[in-house]
Amino acid sequence: MTQAQPKPAPMFANPATAPYQVTEAEKDALAAAIDSDELVTLALELGNIPSRSREEAAAAQYVYDWMDREGFQPRRAGATPERPNIIGEYGGLGTGANLLFTAHLDTESPSGDLSQDKFRYRETTMRDPEWTQCWLDEDGRLRGFPISNDRGPMACFLMAAKALKKAGIGLAGKTWLTACPGEIGPEPIEEFSGIDYLGKDIGAHYLFHHGGVAPDYAIAAEGTDFGLTWQGCGYALFRVRVFGTGMFTPILETPETVAQHLNPIYKLGPVIDALHQWGRQWEAQGVFETAGGLSLPKTQIASVRAGAPTDYGAGTEVCAVYVEVCLAPGQKSAQAYHQIVAAMRTLDLDSFDVEPMVVRHGFVADADEVAPLAGAVDAATRLARQAPVERAHPVYSSMWRDHNVFNMQGIPAITTGMPRWRPTPEDLHSSALIYALTMLAVCGRSEQSPNSAAISSVYGGRDDPF
Repeated sequence: MTQAQPKPAPMFANPATAPYQVTEAEKDALAAAIDSDELVTLALELGNIPSRSREEAAAAQYVYDWMDREGFQPRRAGATPERPNIIGEYGGLGTGANLLFTAHLDTESPSGDLSQDKFRYRETTMRDPEWTQCWLDEDGRLRGFPISNDRGPMACFLMAAKALKKAGIGLAGKTWLTACPGEIGPEPIEEFSGIDYLGKDIGAHYLFHHGGVAPDYAIAAEGTDFGLTWQGCGYALFRVRVFGTGMFTPILETPETVAQHLNPIYKLGPVIDALHQWGRQWEAQGVFETAGGLSLPKTQIASVRAGAPTDYGAGTEVCAVYVEVCLAPGQKSAQAYHQIVAAMRTLDLDSFDVEPMVVRHGFVADADEVAPLAGAVDAATRLARQAPVERAHPVYSSMWRDHNVFNMQGIPAITTGMPRWRPTPEDLHSSALIYALTMLAVCGRSEQSPNSAAISSVYGGRDDPF
């Protein structure tokens, strides 16, 4: 699987001051409290639990048990018992801002259903061990897509909270530690419908509304090569159906040109060209840049469906093309809809229709409201890595990540984390330290030690019914 190698992006200009000024002594205490071997073991154990979308239960239980052992009062909040959000907490001993960390339990991979996967992946691709296995290689780098996306960053913020507790540093505000299902997907499309195919709706989105959390700020912990962005693209999937006439093959009068053929599959050439040219225009007009990121909304044909291979006597009357369209903050699905319809009307077709099968808009945080959080991450990065935080590469602000969920709700949110591709143990340690310093910088230090007072839980430590 090819991975992009992002280049450094411009640094932020004049980041805001963090709410709490962390000292060198506190940084040193937290750095010493993060056990690199323990962190790597946590990431590997968690990453090696099979956790494709719709199969997150075992990984969720692992996180729950870890939080329980470490004293972070975990609870579950899920739309279904098999796909819960896991929520732990630390701090809340005084008066300070609340910060929520989230990462997703599911990892991109073939579905495991060969009848579907063989039409999407080559056999060699499906055999790649990095889909489901994680290990430390001979070059000292962590391999495996589950660590890169997204259980490595998850392990980092879990260990960050443990470091604060181990160092005896209590937080005035509260930090929530959350592990969510469904961020990768899937989506209910066509016959793959119903709650079994819900993705983002039962993850961080469900968590926000039903998880008993009240954050002032949020961080989606994902790989950004230590960069930071507070914006993200959404997406829509449009089904474009082209209609024609089914004709019994033995009586078909084969036309001289492809354009004259009755079967709509033969119209795919000009349809694809029209959608491609429209997509280039969409990308150019949708460029969205702020101090918090550069979003470049891309488009691509995701799949094609036509006819039935088991019923091939008369061609088909319907050919469907599914077009994935990224939506930069401010772009609406209706804009894409109208433009796709206009592009299709330029073609010589019997008839067609366009339908948005799924829509999720992109969002951006208010620059002034997110400034204290960005300032905290900048201060943490300077302490941990002796360099200011940089704006993340555009690829990280041109995709969906769960900071969109919180910016959607008016909660200033960013995404930031370790290197996305082949991180080292040192990278994980740096990321965990940045997260720990950020927790302290945002929530503030409590005069009470973490063990001197009970930390109240919204549900008194009880799970919801699922």
